[in-house]
Amino acid sequence: MSLVVTSIGELVTNDPHLGIVHDAAVVVEGDRIAWIGPSSQAPDADSRLDADGAAVLPGFVDSHAHLVFAGDRAAEFGARMAGQPYTGGGIRTTVAATRAASDEDLRRNARRLVSEALRQGTTTIEIKSGYGLSVAEEARSLRLAAEIVEETTFLGAHVVPAEYAGRADEYVDLVRGEMLDAAVPYAKWVDVFCDRGAFDGDQARSILKAGAERGLGLRLHANQLGHGPGVQLAVELGAASADHCTHLDDADVAALAGSDTVATLLPGAEFSTRSPYPDARRLLDAGATVALATDCNPGSSYTSSMPFCIALAVREMRMTPAEAVFAATAGGAAALRRDDLGVVRVGARADLVILDAPSHVHLAYRPGVPLIRTILHNGVPQ
Repeated sequence: MSLVVTSIGELVTNDPHLGIVHDAAVVVEGDRIAWIGPSSQAPDADSRLDADGAAVLPGFVDSHAHLVFAGDRAAEFGARMAGQPYTGGGIRTTVAATRAASDEDLRRNARRLVSEALRQGTTTIEIKSGYGLSVAEEARSLRLAAEIVEETTFLGAHVVPAEYAGRADEYVDLVRGEMLDAAVPYAKWVDVFCDRGAFDGDQARSILKAGAERGLGLRLHANQLGHGPGVQLAVELGAASADHCTHLDDADVAALAGSDTVATLLPGAEFSTRSPYPDARRLLDAGATVALATDCNPGSSYTSSMPFCIALAVREMRMTPAEAVFAATAGGAAALRRDDLGVVRVGARADLVILDAPSHVHLAYRPGVPLIRTILHNGVPQ
């Protein structure tokens, strides 16, 4: 079946950067884009969708989310807003709740969040494990994630679980050995939280190298809570992305700018922890590729809204609306090493968002307003 979307007032193609086309049309055949051109020249199709002058852009690509979990940490958020600093220690609370939950409870919650994100324009989302922290629980988390999404990441090295307190190196051996072996059938990526209170550079390197040897792509939580070796390690190992990038020195910025490692920024985390925002302007001016993602998780960024993150990036991280939209679409695709997402071109996946607005600028201009009118996901209107 084919579908033509006509009367597009502003089409964001990201081909090249933003690549805006006015008075455009897009033809979809199956789950792929088959034609792009002037609305007046649009060919016939089996069905027709009139954008009525609205802006259309690629579906958002959220390349960093933690959706397989149970429990609630609203009390922790409330305490933080009252002045308690964020340390990352609350992860263990979620680990306990996740271990106690049934498969169906975890599956239902993850599907709820994926559906919630889709309603806000996110057509691709990555899901990490990291709230099981045992061989069986990490494999279970990834198995459930793989039922729902294409992009799954093994994050057994999220924090050291309570039963391994004081024995971090033993836990690292477990992660890079038996746990990794159990995770590989369900994972596409391996990730490590390389920061204070989690894993140091040497531990992270050993886990990432073990994952690479088993064919997994590399990602890294880096430089969130303070300056550390994470960004440099990500670039050294050729990781697809270094995520957070809140505390960077000049050498870190230069390393990212001189590599194909994407700097994935997660402003929802800074919003929810009252932490300093990363300086996206510094990265962009240096020539680094920047992505935006939600970091959706129950402790430090419980949002599934990419439009909210776009608005934060523009207001707090010195990005222009065009840069933020590009980072939330093509940037996220680059962080997942995908060239069929985050772009409107012939052959790309037919993931489109029709806004209830005439321009992509409205995503930052009208923060908090539900501007998503219609979504095409795999060519199917939602």
